[in-house]
Amino acid sequence: MARKSLTTSLRNLRVTTFLFLVLLSLHAVIGSGHDYHDALRKSILFFEGQRSGKLPPDQRVRWRRDSALHDGSTVGRDLTGGYYDAGDNIKFGFPMAFTTTLLSWSIIDFGRNMGPELKNAVKAVKWAADYLLKVTAVPDVVYVQVGDAYSDHNCWERPEDMDTLRSVYKIDGSHPGSDVAGETAAALAAASIVFRSRDPAYSRLLLNRAVRVFDFADRHRGAYSSSLRSAVCPFYCDVNGYQDELLWGAVWLHKASRRRRYREYVVKNEVILHAGDTINEFGWDNKHAGINVLISKEVLMGRAEYFESFKQNADDFICSILPGISHPQVQYSPGGLIFKAGGSNMQHVTSLSFLLLAYSSYLSHANKVVPCGETTASPALLKHLAKRQVDYILGDNPLGMSYMVGYGPRYPLRIHHRGSSLPSVQAHPARIRCKEGSRYFLSPNPNPNVHVGAVVGGPNITDAFPDSRPFFQESEPTTYINAPLVGLLAYFSAHP
Repeated sequence: MARKSLTTSLRNLRVTTFLFLVLLSLHAVIGSGHDYHDALRKSILFFEGQRSGKLPPDQRVRWRRDSALHDGSTVGRDLTGGYYDAGDNIKFGFPMAFTTTLLSWSIIDFGRNMGPELKNAVKAVKWAADYLLKVTAVPDVVYVQVGDAYSDHNCWERPEDMDTLRSVYKIDGSHPGSDVAGETAAALAAASIVFRSRDPAYSRLLLNRAVRVFDFADRHRGAYSSSLRSAVCPFYCDVNGYQDELLWGAVWLHKASRRRRYREYVVKNEVILHAGDTINEFGWDNKHAGINVLISKEVLMGRAEYFESFKQNADDFICSILPGISHPQVQYSPGGLIFKAGGSNMQHVTSLSFLLLAYSSYLSHANKVVPCGETTASPALLKHLAKRQVDYILGDNPLGMSYMVGYGPRYPLRIHHRGSSLPSVQAHPARIRCKEGSRYFLSPNPNPNVHVGAVVGGPNITDAFPDSRPFFQESEPTTYINAPLVGLLAYFSAHP
């Protein structure tokens, strides 16, 4: 009975995979007709609308103004700058660092496809990297959050009007946070690669700081949500543990520095730090699939057989995400969108699709495929899978709606975003106080400021989408949705 059940499952898998490949072939022949370069330009422009601090003269998003100019003053530090993570006015260090890492990885792997947008992508990385240098300026300290989330979320205010608490939260030797420190080290190391030839002195500064921050993360082990639970939970609570960030930071330092100590650290700590756990998770909290894909490039190039187990994990990740293979952690909506439980699903769509595309590129250069039982996943298949997700975001979905604001004829109009939904300072110079913004939050009218390039949390498992501000899990954009999408759009703008 068990054998018959297994045979039936394999037969069903082959049929499903075959039908999916036919659909992909038709999709490739017909073509999606999307302007990927326009979408790329807009996905990068989004970051300018998320900027905190004093805006530069070349700021292109004109409905924004300077904000949070005294951040850090309560602790005697200049902590201005950086990005607001989403539709609120808090600077959360954990997702900001992850955003920086993924923006950098997008440029490292796909910058050659960005054309004139490359300079804007590099500026987006530098805006974040400059801030990360500020928050790590004191040895063995990382300032991981500016702003009190409860105070902020109680108000609907423009960042320019902010009068909520700008509390500063830090980790140090007595209050560890290996997760956020490890991710910050990864971000600094990845950014150092971006600037290696563009600005060697700045690149060295970033790399040296990454080394110091990683050393701090490794020496003082612990989760920041244990030290700072009341401030960071439930917003960016580290549910997954800090071990993956230590490996992630070491992998990026290995890639950026080529120092033997980081290679040895990864090999030595592979089992201790659970490299094989949750192989199909990748996002601001869980780095496992990213670690395995990033390291596998060296294995596929034939120069790092000691990392072979990571490649096996990467292969297992690919197999687990193929349509037709039932996996409890990865589902597909009827319209074909990757779906994972929890809020803001598009973060999973863009991050996992980025890994599919990156791995397909590494496999292609090595002339390899991924064996998945009785089927195989070719580099071309992985690219098609990633492209299908991107096309869904841009409008090839049951609602015929682009989930990127400002792209296509139909897109979300009422996104959960304070600055976008309230009148700009230019249109309404008078201050709009905490509760005075509530009427704009509850208004059925479209947002007055179109936040071009913002990709929202997206539809639910049935492909339904409420274009409504109170439904924040569906209607709120985030920096870490867009960061991996930049790389995807860069590639498809050159290979439509």
